[in-house]
Amino acid sequence: MSREYPDRPFVGIGIVVLKPDAVLLVRRGKAPNWGKWSLPGGAQELGETAEAAARRELLEETALSVGPMYLAANVDAIHHDDAGRIRFHYTIIDFAAAWVSGAPQAGDDVSDLTWAPLDRLDDYDLWSEAHRVIATALGLVGYG
Repeated sequence: MSREYPDRPFVGIGIVVLKPDAVLLVRRGKAPNWGKWSLPGGAQELGETAEAAARRELLEETALSVGPMYLAANVDAIHHDDAGRIRFHYTIIDFAAAWVSGAPQAGDDVSDLTWAPLDRLDDYDLWSEAHRVIATALGLVGYG
C-alpha cells in the first residue's frame, strides 16, 4: 500500500538523540515535510519491533548508534491535501536516547543534519509536537 493517500495509518518512529545542550535534527530529503528540520526517524517495517525500527532508522539516517532508549511519546501526524483528503497519516512512536559517541552523517532520506542547541530550537521551525517530545526526552535521559 502506498504511504501517500493511505487507507490506514502507518506506524512511524522518531528518535530524540540528546547531548546535555543539544538535540540531533535532520533535514527531510523527501515528502512528507521535504526540506524541513525534524527528529530522525521513519516507518516501522513488518515484523520489526518499535525499538529495532528506531535503531535501524537512526543508523540509516545518521550513521549513529545509541545505548539505552526510552519510550518518550506518541504523536499523530495527519497531513491533508488542498482538497481536504488525507495525504499522509502516521502514528509516530518517539524514543529518547543520550548520544554516546560518533559523528553523525546524513544518509538515506536526509539532506542535512545538525546538533541544534537546545536554547535555539526556534531557529529550526520545528513542529510544536517536536518541542513537546524533546522536552519529555530531556527528563528521560537525565538532562531535564
